[in-house]
Amino acid sequence: MLEIGKTNILTILRFTGNGAYLSKKGEKEEILLPKKYVTEDMRAGDELSCFLYLDSEDRPVATTETVPITLGGFAVLKVTSLTKIGAFLDWGLPKELFLPYAEMTEHPREGDEILVRLYKDKSGRLCASMKGLYHLLSANSPYRAGDDVRARIYEFGHDFGVFAAVDDRYSAMLPKFERRNEMRIGTVLNARVTNVKEDGKLDISIREVAFKQMEEDEESLLMLIDEYGGVLPFTEKATPDVIMRETGLSKSAFKRAIGGLYKKRKIDLSDGKIRKTND
Repeated sequence: MLEIGKTNILTILRFTGNGAYLSKKGEKEEILLPKKYVTEDMRAGDELSCFLYLDSEDRPVATTETVPITLGGFAVLKVTSLTKIGAFLDWGLPKELFLPYAEMTEHPREGDEILVRLYKDKSGRLCASMKGLYHLLSANSPYRAGDDVRARIYEFGHDFGVFAAVDDRYSAMLPKFERRNEMRIGTVLNARVTNVKEDGKLDISIREVAFKQMEEDEESLLMLIDEYGGVLPFTEKATPDVIMRETGLSKSAFKRAIGGLYKKRKIDLSDGKIRKTND
């Protein structure tokens, strides 16, 4: 049976002005291999490894080109255009791959390189989806805690964090408190592995290692205290949401920065308030 969206082994039947016609063993249907893929050394009876897709009239067409994505798989593809019904992606074939709006987790922009999977819609046409990637990514990475990695964002989880793919193939997550406004689907992050979970999935961070990051946090906190006239209107007892909203830091990072500034005598913690000292 012919498998649209996958590589098939097909036999050359004959050549015409349009290209070569192929068939799969045991199948009567003939498939066109367009002329531009036909080479001088091809002969009738030869077997070819071909990827099958549907043309603009939904007819099966073969290509000997290597396609970056196959049915059920995933790959990074570039957004070439946006329309009222969805986006189109470059996957190296004459007919671009369609990404319906219903299959988007966020709306990409033209030129974005995003991670998508290939599926068949109800009509049997090949389409791209930004959904369902989590279970396709590998949990068997070679990385360990402390390793530097590059990770591409593929989904924003409202409750969990930022879903990313290390090397565009390994499952990883960035804590939600590290999400930045400039982050978008397709953004590639320079990150560090902070933990390898029991199931092999990675926790990553874009923050510097603790001692470097704490210095940056302390400086930004001193600037914030100055903006409040020298006295911060909340303490480490505030809720994590308040601390994140006001400082951009998690509650634990905020407490570390406060502790560091106190040890350096740059702030005073008397009377239940955080004041900048005159030192």
